Amino acid sequence: MTTVSARPWKAGAAALLVGLLSVTPGAASAQPPSSSPGDEARSPGGSHWAERTLRGMSLEQKVGQLFVADVWGLHADETHPGNQEKYGVDTAAEVVSKYQVGGVIYFNHGGTDNIETPRQVARLSNGLQRAALRSSNPRVPLVVAVDQEGGRVTRIADHVTEYPSAMALGATRDVGGARTTAAISAAELRAMGITQDFAPVADVNSNPLNPIIGSRSFSSDPELAGELVAAQVEGYQESGRAARTVSAAAKHFPGHGDAATDSHIGLPVIDRSEADWRANDLPPFQRAVDAGIDAIMTAHISVPSLDDSGDPATLSKPIMTGLLREELAYDGVVVTDSLGMAGVREMYSDAEIPVRALEAGVDQMLMPPDLDAAMGGVLDAVAEGRITEERIDQSVLRILKLKQQRGLVPTPFVPEDRVDRVVGTDEHRETVQQITDRSTTVLSDDANLLPLASDVDDVLVTGWNNPAYPGYAAEPVAALAEALAEQGVDTRAISTGAAPDAETVDRVEAAAGEVDLVIVLTNGLRTSEGQRQLVERLTSTDTPIAAVAVQEPYDPGHADVPTWLATYDWRDVTMTSLATVLLGRQAPEGTLPVSVPSGSDPDQTLYPFGHGLTW
Repeated sequence: MTTVSARPWKAGAAALLVGLLSVTPGAASAQPPSSSPGDEARSPGGSHWAERTLRGMSLEQKVGQLFVADVWGLHADETHPGNQEKYGVDTAAEVVSKYQVGGVIYFNHGGTDNIETPRQVARLSNGLQRAALRSSNPRVPLVVAVDQEGGRVTRIADHVTEYPSAMALGATRDVGGARTTAAISAAELRAMGITQDFAPVADVNSNPLNPIIGSRSFSSDPELAGELVAAQVEGYQESGRAARTVSAAAKHFPGHGDAATDSHIGLPVIDRSEADWRANDLPPFQRAVDAGIDAIMTAHISVPSLDDSGDPATLSKPIMTGLLREELAYDGVVVTDSLGMAGVREMYSDAEIPVRALEAGVDQMLMPPDLDAAMGGVLDAVAEGRITEERIDQSVLRILKLKQQRGLVPTPFVPEDRVDRVVGTDEHRETVQQITDRSTTVLSDDANLLPLASDVDDVLVTGWNNPAYPGYAAEPVAALAEALAEQGVDTRAISTGAAPDAETVDRVEAAAGEVDLVIVLTNGLRTSEGQRQLVERLTSTDTPIAAVAVQEPYDPGHADVPTWLATYDWRDVTMTSLATVLLGRQAPEGTLPVSVPSGSDPDQTLYPFGHGLTW
């Protein structure tokens, strides 16, 4: 077995873009009300639609455009108690009509229940667009957004093309592959009426203890991360005509990669110097700006070296205006991370937060927990002279230009009967599978198990799974067992959950004595005593064991196993790639996009950046 060097970042998958978007959404069969913004866009002077529309809006309409709301239900006119509880109306369409919001965001967990099938999502999108166009004069279409990063942050998982995590793409060093996955994602999302993806993640995962970014980041190396961020911006935004593309949003500025706290539950403080920030966190965001990204999402983090006020970056004028607007010369949309997160709510009220965000230089507010308070706070600030209407106009104009740039003005609707011709096609799936196949990384094989010998007839696949994973049951044990079985290997699968108890460990250990090989999947060994016990007991048997870190690749620092692999995520597309490597159908090509430290001594490197074995 040999070591794979960190290859030059290639554009090998670029050719796969040819013909990728041959079937794309066009004019909808369900037409908008009597006149649509598209009529104006096609008229003489239509290129000035954004400026002309802004002049025709009331202050209340302008303020509505600043907000992106989470709504409940699978259909625009479905009565759902979530809408009543949060907004005082029954349906998602009524939320759009009541507040005349600039956008909505879809989820598949937390009760919002927006996602079932691609065609259903397209129908929901069209219904909400109709509500927006009917309730506003001048008529302004919605931004329809989603977090579809790939890997573990995948909101739409069923019946669509599945994508590997950003870190898996980092392991391939394949710039063309990163661009292609984003282009495929853009085509499929737009076919469902989704016009903005809150991706790619531009954070540099420099802290192995980061509890929230991890494999969502391309790399711990700013140059590699920046290269892949720029490629994905191009894939999302430049892969076809405007009506085929989606707005990308690089996140989370000024960089969430060194955080040791989850900003959903607290305010992380990043104690690094400005020089370190410029060297490590800034480059991918600079590359995103240079690539012409439509939007940048803020981070609810405190960075004292950039602003010593203690405010989260989302509310920091030195960061949002001084650095992002002025130094980086960025004039696109700045959108907050969710305003329901603890990282932004610890210091100020729900009415005060959007005012301070606007003062900092932000344009768009995502998921305010109390929309009435948020909009009321902005309107009161204008009435009191704290914020001028001209300042509101700056942000609204950026939002309107984004909508115009992405073709939403002439094409707010999608043809629901054509969704299946674009979403989850065999061509898309095969293309992404080929890209993912290059991500599996072999870190060690001191036991000389790989590729599996022909006399390995019975294999036990066991370890981490999470059937309650937000939005998608994580069942990689079953997926890997199935992929191996399809190649003719007799397999047995025993999922242990994220924290196996003693009885489960005993059962797996007993089963290990009945097979030729055990493959154990791990995720988060550092914080899971049950998983560590499982691995330790398995290594004490006479049966050979191969361990696979299926999310962050840091698990080898916490368990002494002769054979370690890393896949960077656990979705079916990745488990299929893992099976091909284990069986020798595909030589491992992945190389580490991060360094893996020793668990007992974080200053000691166990496997360096760029490490990877092959045959």
